[in-house]
Amino acid sequence: MIADIRARVLVVDDEENQRRGLSSLIGAWGYEVKVAENGAQALEVLEGWPAQLIVTDMMMPVLDGPGLLSHLREQENPPVSIVVTAFGSLEIALKTIHELGAFWFLEKPIDTQSLKMLLERALVSRRLSEDKLILERQLGHQGKLAGLVGQTPVMQELFGIMQQVAPTKASVLITGESGTGKEVVARAIHSLSSRSNAPFVALNCAALPESLIESELFGHEKGAFTGALERRAGCFELAHRGTLLLDEIGEMPVSTQAKLLRVLEDGRVRRLGGKVEMDVDVRIIAATNRKLEDGIVQGKFREDLFYRLNVFRLELAPLRERMDDLPLLIEALVAAMNERHGVKVVGVDDSTMLALKRKSWPGNIRELRNVLERAVILAGEGMIRTTHLPTQSSDAVVLATDPDAILVRVGMTVDDCEKALILKTLEHAKQNKTRASEILGISLKTMHNKLKQYGEMVES
Repeated sequence: MIADIRARVLVVDDEENQRRGLSSLIGAWGYEVKVAENGAQALEVLEGWPAQLIVTDMMMPVLDGPGLLSHLREQENPPVSIVVTAFGSLEIALKTIHELGAFWFLEKPIDTQSLKMLLERALVSRRLSEDKLILERQLGHQGKLAGLVGQTPVMQELFGIMQQVAPTKASVLITGESGTGKEVVARAIHSLSSRSNAPFVALNCAALPESLIESELFGHEKGAFTGALERRAGCFELAHRGTLLLDEIGEMPVSTQAKLLRVLEDGRVRRLGGKVEMDVDVRIIAATNRKLEDGIVQGKFREDLFYRLNVFRLELAPLRERMDDLPLLIEALVAAMNERHGVKVVGVDDSTMLALKRKSWPGNIRELRNVLERAVILAGEGMIRTTHLPTQSSDAVVLATDPDAILVRVGMTVDDCEKALILKTLEHAKQNKTRASEILGISLKTMHNKLKQYGEMVES
């Protein structure tokens, strides 16, 4: 069977006799074989001859086995690697498997039957990986990708870019209005990457006061500051070999931005109050609903950090610009809510779909999710009807009979309307400022500033 497939195997070893012996043996099993003297030469061979499998020695000059695998790890769907280790270096081999994703190891002298079996299993693993990649691309064309849905041209373009950038280590900047799903996109990129089995850590830079954000990012030692009662790992440590999402990056204090930039450039982090720096391997994704270029002009965002983050930029379209995706979004959201709440809603009727399409959705997908969740719970089973939607007289003005509504009268200033909306939403959220800011689509920092302003108005 192997002979018909002609799978390519690259043998990498600095010892000529070992290379020649392995090449002859593996070729006799029906594989197409090439050889390389070290990792650097192997990378050159792979540029013009994409192998499915690699059998590599650990200790080699120029570029050793771990160095080769480290380079390959950055590729999309890299060759499946089997490492060959001498007696005494088993610990290094196991570390290579764990950290760099090698398939398995063999100790010298090599047992031929074990090698043959490993090659066959590695080839099966490679084919499964290729099938998964093809399936993901097909699903992307069908409007589904890693938890995201959308068939509009803008979403298909987004899916294509995500599939290209996900396998790399490149930083990604996700921009778009509040509620467009920036964290969902970040998680999708992580799940499509080679880091999918490692941690995904999200930090909302607007949800923390300036005095705590550095501790959250970098961690701290016991006694580093008042209240630091024990050692704590920061987000960079927690996300090691995985992905770190810095949400609302535009709200990060400038002083913290400088320290973040140094970590991104050096790949090393030191806890607050600590003396030792640690190596960290973290893929950074940043998200914001602000225009960071304006922050640079205003002196609120570092230009060098912007360029460091803005390697790949993904601009998420607001829901009003992709309304053809609404039925697909509703289907996906209703299915998820059925599972969450244990109900049996099958969809929305025609009049409800028409009503939902007429809305402008200023809160984007977050607003749609909230409306549908309420409707799903009220419906319980069958179809969602217009009676299950929030009572509305138009797209923007809610009837005053609704206990959660605010009354807007002619003659009220915009500031008065805004204040009434913020205070009513805070009341609805039971004084939970984080929840209220999410509903309103504003940052927690903006919420605090507004409440402080209202308090000063009362005091004066």
